[in-house]
Amino acid sequence: MTLKSKIILLTVIPLLLATAIITYLGVTHAKSLTQQELALYEQRMIETRKQALKDNVAIAMSAIRPILNDPTLTTEQAKLKVRRLLTGLTYNEDGYFFAYTLDGVNLVHPTQPDFVGQNLLEFQDREGDFLIKNLIDAAKSGGGFHRYIWEKPPQLIQEDKLSYVVLIEQWGWMMGTGLYLDDIYRDLDIAQNTMNKNISNSLFTVLFVLGLTVTMVLLLGLFINLREHRLADARLKKLIQRFIRLQISERRKFSRELHDGINQLLVSSKFRIELVANKLRKGVQHDTIEADLQQAEHVIEQTIQEVRQISHNLRPTLLDDLGLEAALIGLLEQFSERTQIRVQYQLMPNLDELAEEVEITLYRLSQECLTNIEKHANAENVSLKIWLQKDALHFECRDDGCGFNPRDHASGIGVFNMRERLALIEGEFSIHSEAELGTTVRALVPSEIAMSGGQNEPT
Repeated sequence: MTLKSKIILLTVIPLLLATAIITYLGVTHAKSLTQQELALYEQRMIETRKQALKDNVAIAMSAIRPILNDPTLTTEQAKLKVRRLLTGLTYNEDGYFFAYTLDGVNLVHPTQPDFVGQNLLEFQDREGDFLIKNLIDAAKSGGGFHRYIWEKPPQLIQEDKLSYVVLIEQWGWMMGTGLYLDDIYRDLDIAQNTMNKNISNSLFTVLFVLGLTVTMVLLLGLFINLREHRLADARLKKLIQRFIRLQISERRKFSRELHDGINQLLVSSKFRIELVANKLRKGVQHDTIEADLQQAEHVIEQTIQEVRQISHNLRPTLLDDLGLEAALIGLLEQFSERTQIRVQYQLMPNLDELAEEVEITLYRLSQECLTNIEKHANAENVSLKIWLQKDALHFECRDDGCGFNPRDHASGIGVFNMRERLALIEGEFSIHSEAELGTTVRALVPSEIAMSGGQNEPT
């Protein structure tokens, strides 16, 4: 599979998945909102019906109260008059009032007069609800509501009904009225069908828009990916060229050190030894020969020092012999002694437990910072800190020198080397500098790469 095909797949598949997920979530959320809206609508309608029932019962009680308080009527006369009043008291098309004794005997039932005089305490609706018992309990509790199933006139079809009842205490009657809820559910069904239709229309609209958007994004993504691919190739070529130049520069430097330093010293030693051999063959005095041998020994010692310096530049032996902490302290002390710049350092405990590639990176980073300070900063004080905090290893080198503009030196070989060294161990690198305010070099390495465990910032 070609790179372009992979880019196309990497562009199309996430878009298709995102489209499917967004569509699914949108439809699900719309249906959820629909159910919530319908539930709120049903609740509001039920509350409206409850208030209407309360108002109707209050009107009935207002009509009954004069009879209850009429001293000219006997109890039986008053009861008879109230039953007649409730029987003839209706509202809307199917609204009526009913009354029961607390024993469950029906006293008033305009739509089903056959129930009058019957004990309906054990009567159940089709769902097994003892509705008369529950209505009496609601009335005894100071008045209340109860939902049940009852036959709706005139067809006497069983429908869901909500009733509100109160207690006529002086006679021990339960009186109330109810409203059928079938019209509410009919309106809810109409509203749900309308909302479902709107959701379907919206879904088709969204799918059309998403399809158009996906097509546009796909084309744009392909264009951008191809463009980025070309830019990435250009950046990669540039990076490879910089690394090749760096490698050539390092090899040239190494070759120059070998040719101009070690090679010249070895040649000088060879000439001294040949001179001693010639003098021995000619029988020259031993004092002269001894002086030549001492000179050859001095040249060889210089050669050894040159070899050690080159080896140290490749990898400091102190890192292997004494560890990172001792190597950094030695580096800082040599820097301070050589430049007369005051140095302060704070190094975390267990510094020598870092991974090998992190050790050499921190050492080279410190070395590069000190080299730049010595050459360019004109500083009086330098501070070096290394600590582990919040799952990351932190490095900071600060000086109070003349500062510079980091943008002007962002592509310098020193900054490039530091940045690339940090990138190799998945670290982050930054430089902050202002004129006359010094320079701060910071680096951060994830702790799982640097070491196991953690320490706080040194104080």
